[in-house]
Amino acid sequence: MPRRFLQRYLPHPDALKRNRSLRVIEPLISDASLWMLSRRSVANAFMVGLFSALLPIPFQMLLAAFGAWLLRCNLPLSVGLVWITNPLTMPLIYYGNYRLGSWLLDTPAREAPERVSTRWVAEQAMDILPALTIGSLVSALIAGLLGNLIIRLIWRWHVSRNWRRRRRRRLRFRHR
Repeated sequence: MPRRFLQRYLPHPDALKRNRSLRVIEPLISDASLWMLSRRSVANAFMVGLFSALLPIPFQMLLAAFGAWLLRCNLPLSVGLVWITNPLTMPLIYYGNYRLGSWLLDTPAREAPERVSTRWVAEQAMDILPALTIGSLVSALIAGLLGNLIIRLIWRWHVSRNWRRRRRRRLRFRHR
């Protein structure tokens, strides 16, 4: 994974330290190990962020921040990945998690109504909750582990490609 590409899109720690609303968590933001961009820190950040994103709980960003602190991985990346489940994608993702959970529990899944509303969800909550919980945990674990593995493989591929390019350049330079 190109380090420069990630640095272009991630916020700088000094900019966040100057933000008055974030002064409460300045000790967390000041920890340099939470801002490193290494293969391990980025892969673990993807794992934490994807895991947190797929859980149907409030304060997913806090869970991702705590996970980043616990695993010493990249904080802004893990917190930013939580936004995979945003108000537009959340219904589709959580319905997929519910369908997975009902399949795993071998219970018939309820069909989504033409118009999903909070009232419908509140009425069906006790029937939906076990399947949604199991499906969300399983999909969060799978997505987190796959994200970690894929980032490590991409990073390794990128590094080996750069090494091959350097070797070819050196060989061309020697033969001139």
